[in-house]
Amino acid sequence: MKRFILFFCVLSLSLIASMAQFPEGKTKSLADRMHDSILNSHKVLFIESGTNSTYGQKYNDSIRALIDKFYYDQFRHFQDPEAPYFLFLSRDTTLAMGIGGAVRMRGYFDWGGAIPASGFAPYLIPMNPDPAKMRKFGTTPAGTCLFFRVIGSNKALGDYSLYIEANFNGYNSRDFHLKKAYATINNFTIGYASSTFSDPAAVPPTVDAQGPNNKLSNTSVLVRWMPRIKKRWVMALSMETPSTQVDADNTETEKVDEWIPDAAAFLQYEWGRTSHVRLAGIIRSLSYRDMLASKNHYKAGWGMQLSSVFHPIIPVTVYATANYGHGYAGMGGDLLIGAYDLIGDPDRPGEMYAPAAFGWNLGLQYNFKPNLFVSTSFSQTRFLPSKTVAPSEYKYGLFGDVNVFWNLTERIQVGAEFDFGMRKNFSGEHRWAKRIGAVAQFSF
Repeated sequence: MKRFILFFCVLSLSLIASMAQFPEGKTKSLADRMHDSILNSHKVLFIESGTNSTYGQKYNDSIRALIDKFYYDQFRHFQDPEAPYFLFLSRDTTLAMGIGGAVRMRGYFDWGGAIPASGFAPYLIPMNPDPAKMRKFGTTPAGTCLFFRVIGSNKALGDYSLYIEANFNGYNSRDFHLKKAYATINNFTIGYASSTFSDPAAVPPTVDAQGPNNKLSNTSVLVRWMPRIKKRWVMALSMETPSTQVDADNTETEKVDEWIPDAAAFLQYEWGRTSHVRLAGIIRSLSYRDMLASKNHYKAGWGMQLSSVFHPIIPVTVYATANYGHGYAGMGGDLLIGAYDLIGDPDRPGEMYAPAAFGWNLGLQYNFKPNLFVSTSFSQTRFLPSKTVAPSEYKYGLFGDVNVFWNLTERIQVGAEFDFGMRKNFSGEHRWAKRIGAVAQFSF
């Protein structure tokens, strides 16, 4: 908790300096200029007769405002698809439909003990690597996607939006499966969407799909209310379908089906389209059965996350997150791979408790041009049980990366990256892993 408070103080001072030096609306960052060039590369197809040139500047401004809505999303991550190239638009600009997607190919090479996955996760670093698996070259089309979005407005519903996205991330990274499917009506969102207890925009860019090892990336069926308060403040409240990771042994303890939704919220202050600071929290009900006493138990899990993305100077973007809590490990990051929401109490057979965990990440991006940048990030996740655990248990992991991305055109991007990470166990044993990777992406 002390680390979380220290991180909060350092981040607050950085944000104050950033807002004083780079006020809203004065000069756009180079990263934002790249976003604008993507928005300007669209192709508008009119559902009804007529063209935008027929109706003058006011009509053109309405079209641009509608296109902006396709791109701007509080929960958009760097690896999510760009604004659609093809946009079908009604003559009165009250209804728009976009169809888009991306073809993404990654390649990677491990040496010195290969990680058995296409995502670079320190949790999976082999402590005693098989001599036959010291090196590995792999490729994956994971991240290739299609999406469909409708944005409209009418007198009865007000503003509304429908979104469906599917990725080739299933079996062997080739099966087509649903990633998101939700509807937004004014301030309400209902459907399969990113958790309110997450901030994808504050996660630094990486070639590797896994990214920072403290990244919270849970997606669930939810109902969210997200109103804007005045000009720069946004808040959100949601009820979300739980998915808990309980380390029950089915001998003394057993997992109980979830029956109480998670409750999540955030409060955000923003001073630009891609500059904000957010404080988020979640409360979870964690259930298990004591098979020795034939009794069900319910533990409270909770988590907090402070996150931000901002531009202290025009070429630089800063990404930062810190999270802490008890029983929130199943929301993402290294600990999602295990079962750390509830673990057995070695001093009380048949009982379980919600252990603490802590994670942080800091990333920096420098744009030489709007379409060319380098970035680096470093992150850590710590497992903090209050009881004795096995010496071979994961204690903490480190992840770092250095990469370069180049947009050859608004719709073609290539990148290369060096990843390194370490896993350390409670015994003190630790191992490092290394990877180089590359990506080519074609968006439409």
